[in-house]
Amino acid sequence: MTTSASPDAIPEPPKGPSHVAIIMDGNGRWAQQRNRPRLFGHQAGARRVREIVEACPDIGVKYLTIFAFSTENWKRTQIEVAGLMTLFKRYITKEMQAFVKERVRVRFIGDRMRLDPKLQALMDETEKLTAENDRVHLTIALNYGSRDEVARATKRLAREVSAGKIEPETVDETTLARFLDTHVLPDPDLVIRTSGEARISNFLLWQSAYAEYEFVDTLWPDFTRDHLAEVVGRYGLRERRFGAVPA
Repeated sequence: MTTSASPDAIPEPPKGPSHVAIIMDGNGRWAQQRNRPRLFGHQAGARRVREIVEACPDIGVKYLTIFAFSTENWKRTQIEVAGLMTLFKRYITKEMQAFVKERVRVRFIGDRMRLDPKLQALMDETEKLTAENDRVHLTIALNYGSRDEVARATKRLAREVSAGKIEPETVDETTLARFLDTHVLPDPDLVIRTSGEARISNFLLWQSAYAEYEFVDTLWPDFTRDHLAEVVGRYGLRERRFGAVPA
């Protein structure tokens, strides 16, 4: 005989995502709507990051990964690229102590070798200063492209195989994952793209194989903690089967 649940039983709340990744799109259009230069929009977008990071613990998000600059963004004008690089240095310098105070652990993923040495040094310093923090894990994708990441990982793996440290027959997807930039992070549960565009732009392709996606119309500088909470709430209502069928 099956025993029905007590009418007074309180159902468990839907489980939210532990790891949210965001493609922060729409800074340029936000600025153009205000007849301002694109860098004005990027500055507003950088300020928005603080609010979203601070909101994460309140809604149960432990890991936040943001797409700051892609390997394809070098195709933009020299003025915009130079302005972005200056903005990154200023942002990291300004926010470093806040990250420490708020117990935010910061990591950077992407190919650092093309970046300015001063920016690289700031990235290294921030990672070291926040290494013991664990309230929120913030990962910033800077000069990042998923295809580039997989290519770099494959090269490192090939060197290990060539050196006899790994047997070719043992290589599988778990082996390759250990050489990715994100090897210390869980895969994202939810990927959000702002600004109404419905594409993933070479972002965490390997890691997001089973992530849920949300494409929202809001431009990134207008994306508030309330928007984040709303999207995270919708995630909790989804049925995630990872290729299986419902029981």
